[in-house]
Amino acid sequence: MNQPRSSARPGRASEPETAPGGARTPRRVDIAIVGGGLVGASLACALAPLIERAGLSVAVIEAAPLLEGTDAPFQPSFDARASAIAQGSADHFADMGLWQAMAEHAAPIRRIHISERGRFGATRLSGEELGVAALGHVIPNGWMGRVLHRRLAELPIAWHCPARVEEIVPVANGHALTLSDGKRLGVGLTVLADGGRSGLKERLGIESDRHPYDQVALIASVELSRPHGGEAWERFTAEGPIALLPLSGQAMELVWTHPLGAEQRRMALGDGDFLAELQRAFGDRAGRFRRVGSRHAYPLSLVTARETTRPGLAVLGNAAHALHPVAGQGFNLALRGVMDLVTAMQAGRERGEAPGSAGVLADFEARRHADRRNVIRFSDGLVRLFGIDSALLSRARAAGLVGLNLAGPLRRGLARRAMGLER
Repeated sequence: MNQPRSSARPGRASEPETAPGGARTPRRVDIAIVGGGLVGASLACALAPLIERAGLSVAVIEAAPLLEGTDAPFQPSFDARASAIAQGSADHFADMGLWQAMAEHAAPIRRIHISERGRFGATRLSGEELGVAALGHVIPNGWMGRVLHRRLAELPIAWHCPARVEEIVPVANGHALTLSDGKRLGVGLTVLADGGRSGLKERLGIESDRHPYDQVALIASVELSRPHGGEAWERFTAEGPIALLPLSGQAMELVWTHPLGAEQRRMALGDGDFLAELQRAFGDRAGRFRRVGSRHAYPLSLVTARETTRPGLAVLGNAAHALHPVAGQGFNLALRGVMDLVTAMQAGRERGEAPGSAGVLADFEARRHADRRNVIRFSDGLVRLFGIDSALLSRARAAGLVGLNLAGPLRRGLARRAMGLER
């Protein structure tokens, strides 16, 4: 993730060690986080109390260069990617002391409207019904990254950037890492938070189950003809779901799911033709689409690592699970994993256990198992349920949406789960 921050800063864990004769020896750190993006940076921020009060040593290894200019004025871009942050995730950032800054560029989700194109029936969720100001928020990824990295600049963390893990070898009490910048680290707990891009999981022999959806997500910012009022939309169509998430002003983040290959024609359309086709597919409920930014396409699969812990190793974020965006739960699930890992470390410290100990990792896995299973089942089931083209099933889905809208307690329970307030 290219966020403004210097690529090196002095700190307790970054000072070099040499053996007699000048030979470089591995530096020992308690935790090495592989990946300095949103998940890895969130983990490093969440570790701040253990770093500051318990003297925990942490290194972050990030392959992408980090740009300078953390203090430059933030200029939101119409084309910037954004993430939906559930209220539970906002609460976690508040616990880290970061939410006040993040909220400067956060657009609240006050209501969610779920429907199926061409069918009667809808489900509506609102913050007012649950007694909260917002069900969640949508924040530009660039701003989230800047807030996280500003906090990390205050901590004595060893940054290796740009750098990759060239070799990872299990050893007694952890792993030995060799980095592309020539550094060597002896690590008690290695956390893979790199989205699996580096291939470290494969090199360690951690297999993943992959279930391609044969779908592609087309993502762009769009502008509406009228204020969205903080309403988010989930519209199921014959081609796939269309999600609209509120951004600042009258802009919304569009996530338009296409059958694999069908997105190519729409990627090549002029803006006017693209907006016309989006209008036909979504309908007029949100207003008229009158502007679209740059478009990006991503193939969709359900990917789950068969192992998320090993002795001295934890796997987080997309490296552990990549979900369909239909339920907007990917980053929120990852952040709960971050917080559960830190909670397990804190509990382990009270027992006198190191961060990478068997007891800490077993505690972490026990905390994560049910939440991870439930969210994966829910998001995958939603994709498959609305992906079946059947008139009978379509009528049943419409009846289900109506029934859910009428069943207040059930709807409120669904909303609280989506907000990350219940598991």
